[in-house]
Amino acid sequence: SPPARPACNLAFQIGCTSRLALGVSPTLYGASFPLDSLTCFLTPDRISYEEAIKQEFKPFKVGQSFGPTWWTCWFRLEISIPKDWSGKEVHLVWESDGEGMVWRDRQPVQGLATEGKKTSYILSESLNPEEPHSLTFYVEQAGNGLFGAGDGSMIAPPDPNKSFTLHKAELVIFNKDVYELLVDFEILIDIAKLLGEDNQRSFQALYTANQMVNMCDVIDPSTFPAVHELARAFFAQKNGDSQHTIHAMGHCHIDTAWLWPYAETIRKCARSWVTVIRLMEKNPNFIFTCSQAQQFEWVRTRYPGLYAEIQDYARQGRFIPVGGTWVEMDGNLPSGEAMVRQFLQGQRFFKKEFGKYCTEFWLPDTFGYSAQLPQIMQGCGIKRFLTQKLSWNLVNTFPHHTFFWEGIDGSRVLTHFPPGDSYEMKSKVEDLLKTVKNHKEKGRLNHSTLLFGFGDGGAGPTQLHLDRMQRMQDVDGLPRTQQSTPDSFFSAVEADTSLLCAWKGELFLELHNGSYTSQAQIKKQNRKCECILHDVEMVSGLALVQKRTFQYPSAKLQHLWRLLLVNQFHDVLPGSCIQMVVEDALKYYEELRNSSTQLLKDAMLSLFQGSSGSTEGRNTVLNTLSWERTEVVSLQGPGQKKTLALVKVPSIGYTTVTESLKPTFPVTVTKQADGSVSMENGILRAIIDPIGRITSLYLLDCKREAISEGCYGNQFVIFDDIPLYWDAWDVMDYHLETRKPLMETLNPLEIVSSGGLRGCLKFSIRISKVSVIHQEVILDAMCPYLKFKTEVEWHEAHKFLKVEFPVRVHSMNSTYEIQFGHLQRPTHWNTSWDWARYEVWGHKWSDLSEHGFGVALLNDCKYGCSAHQNVMRLSLLRAPKSPDSNADIGHHQFTYAVQPHAGCFQEAGVIQCAYNMNFPLHIAPLECAGPEVGSWSAFSLPSPAVVLETIKLAEDRSDALLVRLYESHGSTVVTQLHTSLPVKEAFLCDLLEHTDPSKALPISDSSIELSFTPFQILSLILFLK
Repeated sequence: SPPARPACNLAFQIGCTSRLALGVSPTLYGASFPLDSLTCFLTPDRISYEEAIKQEFKPFKVGQSFGPTWWTCWFRLEISIPKDWSGKEVHLVWESDGEGMVWRDRQPVQGLATEGKKTSYILSESLNPEEPHSLTFYVEQAGNGLFGAGDGSMIAPPDPNKSFTLHKAELVIFNKDVYELLVDFEILIDIAKLLGEDNQRSFQALYTANQMVNMCDVIDPSTFPAVHELARAFFAQKNGDSQHTIHAMGHCHIDTAWLWPYAETIRKCARSWVTVIRLMEKNPNFIFTCSQAQQFEWVRTRYPGLYAEIQDYARQGRFIPVGGTWVEMDGNLPSGEAMVRQFLQGQRFFKKEFGKYCTEFWLPDTFGYSAQLPQIMQGCGIKRFLTQKLSWNLVNTFPHHTFFWEGIDGSRVLTHFPPGDSYEMKSKVEDLLKTVKNHKEKGRLNHSTLLFGFGDGGAGPTQLHLDRMQRMQDVDGLPRTQQSTPDSFFSAVEADTSLLCAWKGELFLELHNGSYTSQAQIKKQNRKCECILHDVEMVSGLALVQKRTFQYPSAKLQHLWRLLLVNQFHDVLPGSCIQMVVEDALKYYEELRNSSTQLLKDAMLSLFQGSSGSTEGRNTVLNTLSWERTEVVSLQGPGQKKTLALVKVPSIGYTTVTESLKPTFPVTVTKQADGSVSMENGILRAIIDPIGRITSLYLLDCKREAISEGCYGNQFVIFDDIPLYWDAWDVMDYHLETRKPLMETLNPLEIVSSGGLRGCLKFSIRISKVSVIHQEVILDAMCPYLKFKTEVEWHEAHKFLKVEFPVRVHSMNSTYEIQFGHLQRPTHWNTSWDWARYEVWGHKWSDLSEHGFGVALLNDCKYGCSAHQNVMRLSLLRAPKSPDSNADIGHHQFTYAVQPHAGCFQEAGVIQCAYNMNFPLHIAPLECAGPEVGSWSAFSLPSPAVVLETIKLAEDRSDALLVRLYESHGSTVVTQLHTSLPVKEAFLCDLLEHTDPSKALPISDSSIELSFTPFQILSLILFLK
């Protein structure tokens, strides 16, 4: 027995033992041998293997550099393994800046990433004399790192001229027995350090490690087995039955685009997933989870051999597709229908390619979660949800890790946040202990998850991660840990949920709320494309019913939807990406809008069946919304002249217009002595001062003034906007202390249109020496809101532009539209939870109301907003400099409106008005001007609470339409869906369009009775005669 030692500090003993254990490290690699030949070929393009190997390769030496940023260097390696290495484990060591992939026999075989601890490729685990010793490989080396190529910091704009160095390239003997001892030592020493002096197990670990050091002779490998046996005996001492169980899952979160472009993500997926496949070949218990159908589709088309291997391991239940969506989208800004399509496209892809739907929604890294997601999930066959981003909260700590999340309609999903607060853990002792320590459901639940692996091209888990996990799976002093699947974890939780708590409403991330406004062009195009796809599908569906020979453009629409969905990824739509990604996204939007415009024209031509006779003086006006609309539009007059007309168009239908209706009250515009202008239309009277501010906004019927006394509506304000770190992501609360009203007139208020059907004013104000706002203030006949058509030349740095409306309303809460509904948020800062919502998000409208009166703000492409006390703000433009130094610089166009109203916003038609602003009436091209007389309506609903959101051809059918509706007021409603279409049968279906024969809906007099609970989404399949 060893001599007794005097008592000393535990940390000192650990330090001594650690230093002794490090003596084994230099022997990890044995003999080394140089490559026979190393040549390279440099290209600015991401080319295929077949193209690359045809190029001229030139000599290259270790220590040389290649570049610049985003270029690719293809290396050809010719090697000869020494014959006397027989029986040894032989590795190719490759240490280079950037991300790489080894190609062997025309196939990708291994990802390489120094940042992801992937610096070697195993040539042979035990070299056999029969194996070929002379080989040729290729390494495809990308001119970017895991996190792009930031100039000085991770999120800085990329340095376009970076160079990348190859530091090492050689053959080595890998001493596996030394590696095993190093893993043993690491875990034992970590247990000793992290369990602490109050835990006897830490001393047991320390003394075991000390015995191993004493027994180990570094230069005598014959001592290694006995040393390893000491560690094995320690790890074999098992836990008690009550120990917490961690479900460990391999993971490799890959941003679909972020600090690198979409095209590089394709290669990141291949590098990472092929590395996972290699690990699966060696580790039969290894389980890997992987989300995002778009990434699978990219690999399917670009790397078919790898994809076939993935499908094989998926059939074995080891490579597990999760999430159910096309991409891991932003959780706030996509429309309700776009969120449905994320699941529809994703789930259909996973079913087709892997034979089953995903049962859990997987969204670990987005910037908040809409309160309508639980209902959308459930409608797509998903009742489980995993994320962790709320661990990033800047102010409040979220109180749960496993709980039921309840949406605004009452739908519930079982939700889990990995307690380690990460989706990239490394399977270390500290990760396990942190998971248990953080777990907020202690006593309620004895299960949690741990996601491990390097993400974003780091190629996921390593062999070291798996070896740590194998040793720690059931060790006294540590939580029980097992390789597991999402289904196994959630099933264990579902076995007893009686003690779990519930969280109602949105999961609001108290961080990154500048992302509601950054990259305004992306957000504008997203909204416009959501709207035009809505119209194309609806008109195409109606055209198909009218003329069965019409070719519904299913394949084209799927392609266009997928372009929109990929741009809703959680670093693209929020605007937290580099300029290259912005350029890619805008190209996708351009293709989407151009193609959709043509498809809409084709559908209208078929729907209206061409014109009969002269079209002179006759226009066909189309309404794609489910209520009748009376609006001022610009029509094609004689001689191609544009004229204004007041038109009335039925719901989801069209009308032929030959002359304008006469308004009940024409618009009047009156200039006052002080330079102000009064505009009135029988509903509103607005007084605009010479610099474009509203001094009075009067609702005539109820004789209520909307603007606070002594204050100004439509007041532009600018703030300093300097976040702590996450530039494009964050706007900090202290920006509110820097408010500066914009008061300098460039062009004073003048009258453009003096009334009748439309009154219009215009003015310009200066933001700075380089930035200016031009605005038209528009009041139309019979319109309940005042509209502001705005153009901004924006050339600022770290500034935030907003517009304010201080209103005569007193309310504790304001209301914001979200997907398929709305929710309330406080206008006060009573608690830290309230204060953390100083900048929030909404969709087409927000409203501040007291009993009997309120004011709404409408917009056509903005998302950031706030309401504090009685001041409503709409966030217009930011100017971050990272990761895109040119973010938002340039010309912007957008429209917003203010709508004072009597009663509540539901009764006042605020929801409908916001839809009208975003879905303008269509004026048919003259070649498809439609019937000479009359109107036609496909669908109508008597209840203003119900919105018919979507009409499209049902999936996998040619004889049925999918119709989606939702209850928008937050009320229980029974209503009738009236239709003029030849419908023979109607069935309720889920959001994946699965019908239930038991849920047939009776049709009586061309009407279908529908019942809604608050904010409920209903989808119907209508079979046509």
